[in-house]
Amino acid sequence: MPLPTRLNWDDLRIFLEVNRSKTLTAAARQLRIDDSTVSRRIAALEASLNETLFIRDSAGLHPTPRGLELLTCVQDMERGALAITEPAIASDRTPCGHVRVATMEGIASLYLAAEFVALRERFPLLEVELVTSSNQVQVNRREADIFISFFPSAGRGLAVSAIGAFQLHLYAAPEYLERAGTPRSVDDLAGHDFVSYVDDLIQLDTVRWLREGVPNPRVVFHSSSMLAQMFSAAGGGGIVMLPTFARAERFGLVRVLGRRVEVERMLYLAVHKELQHTPRVKAVCGYLQEIIARDYPAR
Repeated sequence: MPLPTRLNWDDLRIFLEVNRSKTLTAAARQLRIDDSTVSRRIAALEASLNETLFIRDSAGLHPTPRGLELLTCVQDMERGALAITEPAIASDRTPCGHVRVATMEGIASLYLAAEFVALRERFPLLEVELVTSSNQVQVNRREADIFISFFPSAGRGLAVSAIGAFQLHLYAAPEYLERAGTPRSVDDLAGHDFVSYVDDLIQLDTVRWLREGVPNPRVVFHSSSMLAQMFSAAGGGGIVMLPTFARAERFGLVRVLGRRVEVERMLYLAVHKELQHTPRVKAVCGYLQEIIARDYPAR
């Protein structure tokens, strides 16, 4: 898309944030301006280009074909600006600034949130934004700087690497096992209640782990949230399959059948090739690789 020579960079910056945030309100919050300013600047940008840049549906705002063309141009501009300014901001190569890390709710809440405390102590000038999503995050569209996932991301300009693996096992509350009996074999599981995901709301097939480990489980409670599943099981609601990074024992759960029922998933890190060597992103990538290799190395 050829751009007019007198475009306002602030308008383009707001356009970029609306693409990432999907709503005017969320973009305004991120940019620390009011909703009406975001709306007015997007309207001004559309008027200057004589193009409609967004369409709206129940999920929020989405770029039109012309909006996608502009998005590619603006992302290139942003990457160029980052390449110029980051060495100036961190002339001594000390990592500083914001780094947005996106991943799934469970690993973010139950593992990474606490681990990032030590990163802050190591690099006081870094600010990490930990974003949770049940969908694939588009790093190449700058929805995040780094994406930690249970599958290898695909996209133009991405550097993707396997950085570890975790196992999943069955857990239950002692109260449930006292009431329903403790399974002594895999066959015994047929008579037990289970807690799992809402099947038709699963966005990523990699979380369909319960049926991979237990044939035809009798699921009595469904939730799209791993945390809700875990706390349902902790309340005696049934048996749940949880990853090792959940450290479920701290919530009063005990492992059922040891390692006789075990599922494994790989952990992948995706980062844009043009950002991976900037001090701030390199520091966070290195830290993530370090702690996951320590705690959940691939076997």
